[in-house]
Amino acid sequence: MNKLTLIAFSFSFSFLSACSPSMPSMPQLPDMPDIIPDMSLPTLYKDDINQGSVLDRFKINQLKLGMSQAQVQDLIGSPSIIDPFHNKQWNYINHSTLHEKDDIHYRLTLTFSNKKLTEIDTSGISSLSALTKKEKELEDQRIAEEKAAVVAAKKIAAEKLAAEKLAAEKLAAEKARAAEQARLANEQRIANEKLATEKAQAEALKKKNELAQIKQRKADQQKAIKAAEEKIIIQQPKSTTNNKPPVPSKEESTDKPWYQFW
Repeated sequence: MNKLTLIAFSFSFSFLSACSPSMPSMPQLPDMPDIIPDMSLPTLYKDDINQGSVLDRFKINQLKLGMSQAQVQDLIGSPSIIDPFHNKQWNYINHSTLHEKDDIHYRLTLTFSNKKLTEIDTSGISSLSALTKKEKELEDQRIAEEKAAVVAAKKIAAEKLAAEKLAAEKLAAEKARAAEQARLANEQRIANEKLATEKAQAEALKKKNELAQIKQRKADQQKAIKAAEEKIIIQQPKSTTNNKPPVPSKEESTDKPWYQFW
């Protein structure tokens, strides 16, 4: 209270001295801490003023390229400004005045393509508070889990690729074996068909030869019969002449009467 009274008195005296040039000048007063060393000056409290999007590094660091707009909103909230000409850029802007702390001025710009996050511009968030110890531990844990997930995903992908390669090789081997079997079966079929054709041709030739032989034998038989017949015909007149009774001569004809006139 004494301190406030002294301040008011000093201010009033200065005002009076300024208005009355004839008044004598006041001696210079010592600083308040020198007068009352154990008393602290009262300070005025100023409320925090937050204007715009309120973000923190912990959540911003969780943004990943490829996120959908809905995922981004679920993580850090709606943007302060959306580009009115095309829905490709979101801006998170903040101007905060904090009590007994440095003011915060930041701008986070996100760019989307086909509603997927393609660019994260964090160049304007340097005034954001650093991560707390707990947040740093949680972030390190998250990063370690993400790295482990990437390693596991790569391992699964490699195993899947190896399995697909093995299955493809097995399928190719089965196809090659089936093709070889088909080729051999086709060759065997062709060989069997050729053998059957040759056999049929041989049988046909055999039958043809047999028929020719039969025909030839018949022809030979007919020829022999004909020759025999011709031989018989040639020999038959001689036999007939020798066995034929003698024909009486005209002189000895039986038609001659038994009497004669001369």
